[in-house]
Amino acid sequence: MTLDATLFQGEKPGDADAMLVERAVAGDEKAFELLVIKYQRRIQRLIGRMVRDVDLVEDIAQETFIRAYRALAQFRGEAQFYTWLYRIAINTAKKALMDLKRNPTVSENFFKSGDDDETSPLENDLTSSETPDAVLASKEIAEMVNSAMEALPEELRQAITLREIEGLSYEEISEVMSCPIGTVRSRIFRAREAISEKIKPLLENQSGKRW
Repeated sequence: MTLDATLFQGEKPGDADAMLVERAVAGDEKAFELLVIKYQRRIQRLIGRMVRDVDLVEDIAQETFIRAYRALAQFRGEAQFYTWLYRIAINTAKKALMDLKRNPTVSENFFKSGDDDETSPLENDLTSSETPDAVLASKEIAEMVNSAMEALPEELRQAITLREIEGLSYEEISEVMSCPIGTVRSRIFRAREAISEKIKPLLENQSGKRW
């Protein structure tokens, strides 16, 4: 069966995803392939922030889509497809790390977004100046933030990653992490406080730069 992309022109992203899911459940493999193409890079980026070993990222991402495909009939559309997919990715990465007896850590590419339209506000702050001194200072701050991220408890690290890097809303993070919005806000606040405390000495030497 051939999927005509023009069918989705003018549709909201969530509506288009829902239609692709419906077609995929009905047996249209091309529809699911389009979902994979649409979200593959985001899923790999998300996993890359949980797993330091870059060689594992692609394998975990592939397993994520396999699990999503097998569970596709269970997707009821109560949440956005991508939040449902993010939750599967996080759980798949957790399982892989548990199996390997490794601890989730932030990858070395944490502040390298890859796509200009997905660059986080924090990254923009850290790379806005181009003078040698500013570049060096930004690198030091990035390294300190990365270290602070690694030291965060898992649930705080996931929450701040989804908010500041992936740009999800509090409601979406609530869906991904399966917890109340109030808990999400608390985790993000605590994460920001912990990171701010770590980088405060460096920021005090940088005029006009704040977390």
